[in-house]
Amino acid sequence: MALRPTTPPTLADRNAAQQDVFLREVDEALRQDQMLGAAKRYGRIVGAAVVALLIGLAGYLWWENRQNTAEAEQGEKMTIALDTIEAGNLAGGTAALAPVLTGEGGSAASAKLMQASIALEQGKTADAVKDFAAVAADSAAPQPLRDLASVREIAAQFDTLPPQQVVDRLKPLAMPGNPWFGPAGELVAMAYLKQGKPALAGPLFAAIARDKDAPESLRSRTRQMAGLLGVDAVDDVAKAAGIAADGAAATPAQQ
Repeated sequence: MALRPTTPPTLADRNAAQQDVFLREVDEALRQDQMLGAAKRYGRIVGAAVVALLIGLAGYLWWENRQNTAEAEQGEKMTIALDTIEAGNLAGGTAALAPVLTGEGGSAASAKLMQASIALEQGKTADAVKDFAAVAADSAAPQPLRDLASVREIAAQFDTLPPQQVVDRLKPLAMPGNPWFGPAGELVAMAYLKQGKPALAGPLFAAIARDKDAPESLRSRTRQMAGLLGVDAVDDVAKAAGIAADGAAATPAQQ
């Protein structure tokens, strides 16, 4: 089969092809010039931004590592202080707490609370109250520690404080569901009694006695107080009957 003869390109076609190649080369050169100009114009700015980002990231990682290391060191010092105090060496425990007291946040607040407790054991009530008050007012300390400090501060000077001041300071904590409901509620109820308000004290004692999260010693104490004020704090009738029966059986034996 014979092939068709191809038509040779004309002069106009060859000129058009050459012009197209020339335009593509010019366009490519122009783009390279534009990229080079942009690199010269903005290269320093972009480079500085990247360097700043890397420095900031490195700084954050260093700070985070330092914080973790510092917390670990503070924890070790607190452990040493606790062991010293449990061994009965209160003076040594106070000395061991000194490096932790200069820190910030939870570790420093815990150390100050411990220092205040040592002061109470040593009969230094004024020093203890001062430390408790400092933690209670420390906005950098965790809120649970601040609340504990408030309870301990009031308890340490309960006998010398006006009852209304006790109520005003601790009533926000003396609410069911609050972690410090038991100890704070007991102090508020005792303040009500000092004010001659047994109708307010009795139900509060009973509520603490029914709080299953409160320590058993506190529940037992407040149950007795509620009973003395004529408020039934025993929800389980069967249990109450069993207690009464045990008491009746024990009476003849004691006689």
